Amino acid sequence: MSHRRIEYLNDNRIIYRRSPVNDDPTYSTEHFDYYEDGTHEHYHLFNSKSKITSYKSLTWHSLVLCYLNRYNMNTHARIVRFICDKSNGFITFKIGESSIENIIESTFYGGAYAPRNKARKIIFKDFCKLDFKQKMQTVGKLIGRQSIVDNEIIYQTMLDLNELGKKITWGKVAELLKCSERTIIRNINKQLKNEKTILNEEI
Repeated sequence: MSHRRIEYLNDNRIIYRRSPVNDDPTYSTEHFDYYEDGTHEHYHLFNSKSKITSYKSLTWHSLVLCYLNRYNMNTHARIVRFICDKSNGFITFKIGESSIENIIESTFYGGAYAPRNKARKIIFKDFCKLDFKQKMQTVGKLIGRQSIVDNEIIYQTMLDLNELGKKITWGKVAELLKCSERTIIRNINKQLKNEKTILNEEI
């Protein structure tokens, strides 16, 4: 698989990561920020080794880049075309010229508004020195203390596992939430099952 040429974005001063700017964390430590009600303002693209695997995900990434950078159409087109070139290591599939043009135009105008984003409760800080086990212990302590296991808390745990580059299993989710795997299966719906598949495909 091609190495992702992230240095191209860095050399062109393209913003692809931004922490929340309007939402304040419930509390903050040297390792993470915790948002009790969640925040939709956490944009961290290309944060793991996973690549863009679908047209829908490619469109969303293009929207976020336009929203964060507020650049002109020419720059947007250049950046999107670079990402759409499979040899540059950002996507796993080939995409035709007409589809690229559609993405460029639709996301340039759509990027004027904040793209829909998944709510996050725990955001580990850059250069956090906690290893994976310690991060999972933190997630388990904060998320697992919830008294009710429902769709929302299951989804948050799935996102945390995905953010840390780990494959999602109902057993891992149950372990973090300190409940049985049967409890998890009883509280998931078709949408969560589909999201689990999508997130695992990114790993």
